[in-house]
Amino acid sequence: MISIKKYAAIDIGSNAMRLLITNIVEQKGKDTQFNKSELVRVPIRLGQDAFTVGEITPENIDRMIDAMDAFKLIIKVYKVERYKACATSAMREAYNNKEVVHIIKEKTGIEIDIIDGKQEAAIIASSDLHNLIATDKTYLYVDVGGGSTEFSLFSDGKMVVSKSFKNGTVRLINNMVNEVVWEEIEKWIKQHCEPYENITLIGSGGNINKIFKLSGKQQEKPLSYMYLNSQYQYLSSLTYEQRIAELGLNTDRADVIIPATRIYLNAMKWSGARQIYVPKIGLSDGIVKAMYYGKI
Repeated sequence: MISIKKYAAIDIGSNAMRLLITNIVEQKGKDTQFNKSELVRVPIRLGQDAFTVGEITPENIDRMIDAMDAFKLIIKVYKVERYKACATSAMREAYNNKEVVHIIKEKTGIEIDIIDGKQEAAIIASSDLHNLIATDKTYLYVDVGGGSTEFSLFSDGKMVVSKSFKNGTVRLINNMVNEVVWEEIEKWIKQHCEPYENITLIGSGGNINKIFKLSGKQQEKPLSYMYLNSQYQYLSSLTYEQRIAELGLNTDRADVIIPATRIYLNAMKWSGARQIYVPKIGLSDGIVKAMYYGKI
């Protein structure tokens, strides 16, 4: 006999909002399975507000309300028994974040938890990585968002250290990341990776997922540094319009994919990694697992 639970996670990021619905399959004597049932993404770029004017604008608050109403209906249709909404970098930095949380709760009934960078990194790290992380290898897990990037180092099957930096794609396209931040990231990666040999990157985030999809590779195969660098050069040679028309990128993906690729490339260079694996996991997957195991 199997038991199936339906959980949902709402990830309120700096570049988009996502709803993930997951079927959790329990079977006696076997590992619990977390099977994605539905993923809905809406391109509300909250970071454009928070990082440039310091607040979430009334227009985007209205769009958030509409998105949350839609998510709530989908959750109802799927008969989800538990869900949680978490907001990251953009909402962390907006000075009217408490007001926005109150309005969303009042209008839609959905309560939003604003999580800090350390919590975000821990939740992401609790994603379903055990199939990738071999106990005899060392991995640097890199999750690139719109407002921040989370780095987690794994060795011997366990997380050694993690850190969140205010370096994300929406910040980069608005020229809001100075060289000091890049230097801090470089120093942190080199310091923590130096004791280990043969480090491999694990990349998560919508941009690296898109690059992997364009590569046509099978899910369990990695991308090489040379391939990623060649894609970076190719994408940089195209105009914003060409990336949309010729590659089929979404309008809110076509601008941020280049700075995202730059972050992954630098992480590979500074850690000495020659390969990057791209599992389809992220914050929303981590939220579902954290709920299931009683961590949030």
